[in-house]
Amino acid sequence: MKILTVFFLCCCFSSTVEHSLEFCVTSSHGFPHFPEFVVVVVVDGVESGSYDSNTRMLKLHDWTTEFIRDNPDYLQLFSQECYGTEISFRRYTVDIMHNLNQNEGVHVLQLRSGCEWDEETGETAGFLKLGYDGEDFMALDLQTSTWTALKPEANITKLRWDADKVGLHDYTSFYKYQCSIWLKEFLPYGRKYLQRTVLPSVSLLQKSPSSPVSCFATGFYPDRAAMFWRKDGEELYEGVDHGEILPNNDDTFQMSADLNISSVKLEDWEKYECVFQLSGVKEDIVTRLDKSMIPYGSPPRVPVVIGVVAGLLLLSVCITGFIMWRKKKNGLQAVQWEQGNAEMALDSSM
Repeated sequence: MKILTVFFLCCCFSSTVEHSLEFCVTSSHGFPHFPEFVVVVVVDGVESGSYDSNTRMLKLHDWTTEFIRDNPDYLQLFSQECYGTEISFRRYTVDIMHNLNQNEGVHVLQLRSGCEWDEETGETAGFLKLGYDGEDFMALDLQTSTWTALKPEANITKLRWDADKVGLHDYTSFYKYQCSIWLKEFLPYGRKYLQRTVLPSVSLLQKSPSSPVSCFATGFYPDRAAMFWRKDGEELYEGVDHGEILPNNDDTFQMSADLNISSVKLEDWEKYECVFQLSGVKEDIVTRLDKSMIPYGSPPRVPVVIGVVAGLLLLSVCITGFIMWRKKKNGLQAVQWEQGNAEMALDSSM
């Protein structure tokens, strides 16, 4: 059995006036221990809730729970949507497999959809794209209310789905209009959390005296950050290895930048500095290269959260290892959901 490792890339923005609500949906076939259906809801690049078919649990972030308490009708609506979408996506997966003459094997259908809202201009835009087995498959054109095949193999599915006028109308209406209404209703509850700024702790780490020096920052938020090395005030490009920004298990982030010191003379160490910059913060965090401040040994890393969804598209953030999926626990509250029943009861501990 082939093993697919695919990544979902959800978009977030660098401007505080641009906001997004995204739905990351995965339907899988042929994975014995992986949920057949997973949904993750992302607001401004931050996971706010998730659901999977194994646990039948809708998990909500603290601020999302507050929204539900003030708007209890949404609880029933969300449960209905989760259940209805699960049934639809299982049918879609089988339909696509049939169209491609696939009777067995490992297959994954993924969706990235949602809307964006520019708080300054008032402009809104919706989007919906589908991926199949890790590649772009189809997209919904909201202007013409038709499906677009993103690869030749999708043409049969496109023709069949274009014939479903009711489904096309529902999708188009939601992503052109209703989605942005939801986003505007969610934001007042998440503003304090989503727009907060948290500075990191920055350390210099080194495995051995001859290995590169790693400048490691962890615990910062948001993920709009930069880190680089400089010498005598000038940014260095050669001998520097920049790591990715990765999520921690407490909704903060970590990153590193390694400096190759093999050709750096000991008397020149004080000329080198690691610089960390965080969006919205005027002052840089500057750490001078100092041998006495470096502990030797394996650099500790804060555990990275591997998310719930698998991926398809060309945008980035929400980096998610599909095979290594696990439920995110920190900061989430559980809501029990019974299959076929739209009523959900908030956990009494919340």
